Amino acid sequence: MAAIEYMAQEIDSQPDAWRQAAEIAAADVPLPAPGERVAVVGCGTSWFMAQSYAALRERAGHGVTDAFAASEAFAAGQAFVGRGYDTVLAITRSGTTTELLRLMGLLKGRTRTVAVVGDQHTPITEVCDTVVGLPFADEKSVVQTRFATSALLLLRRHLGEDVDGAVRDVADALRQPIDPAWVKAEQFTFLGHGWTYGLANEAALKMREASQSWTEAYPLLEYRHGPIAIAAPGRVTWVLGPESGELAADVGRTGALFVHHDRDALAELALVQRVALERARSRGLDPDRPRALTRSVILNA
Repeated sequence: MAAIEYMAQEIDSQPDAWRQAAEIAAADVPLPAPGERVAVVGCGTSWFMAQSYAALRERAGHGVTDAFAASEAFAAGQAFVGRGYDTVLAITRSGTTTELLRLMGLLKGRTRTVAVVGDQHTPITEVCDTVVGLPFADEKSVVQTRFATSALLLLRRHLGEDVDGAVRDVADALRQPIDPAWVKAEQFTFLGHGWTYGLANEAALKMREASQSWTEAYPLLEYRHGPIAIAAPGRVTWVLGPESGELAADVGRTGALFVHHDRDALAELALVQRVALERARSRGLDPDRPRALTRSVILNA
């Protein structure tokens, strides 16, 4: 199998993976209950999914929810432990990332810990009280696609959302033609608001990882406060989630290409994944094995 096929196949499998994740969430899974004070942690892509979940959980009225990069939470040490969280939820595809394992070890016996994980036969199971496995969403590519989106879909369904529309939208996003201008663009800026800001961060990361592209991400309404200065012909400003229409005119005056589709923002992320893949192909890169990256960061000390 050609290396590039892993990422392609994993992107295309998302509708089925999302349906399976929704079925798990509809059962009695040990995820944070309404009213709990929760921290959500992860590394890289998983951290950005944590950001989105934290915003969604608070919006749904389920209680205080904070998102942290696992490395920063561990570095805070007792200050993090002393925040008084009822549950710390870890999102991790591999279950082997050193910073996350260190943090969960620090919390063991002090705070309830839950992990949403792709590979259930990994060290994360030894340091977390409970594990929710998504083995059908695990991946061979270094670049995360379906695990991250399936994990967030699981969490959205657990919050009580009707995710059927998202599943329909992702199937549509996987059929949409890729605009050649997206493949050739010099630069991308991704924007999101509320829960979709985490998705904007992830969209930018996908482009960097898979295709070594120049990408940035900002909260939607912050874009006018400086970042719009880099918008220009041959560059793209892409909004994930709702947009009033006012920003399109501002971007249009810069000559940059404004992209926004009326579909679920998580499904829109799947389209961005496809664009990252096509940009990698156009540059002769292997997105499954990005430069300087591995499936999991495992530190020696």
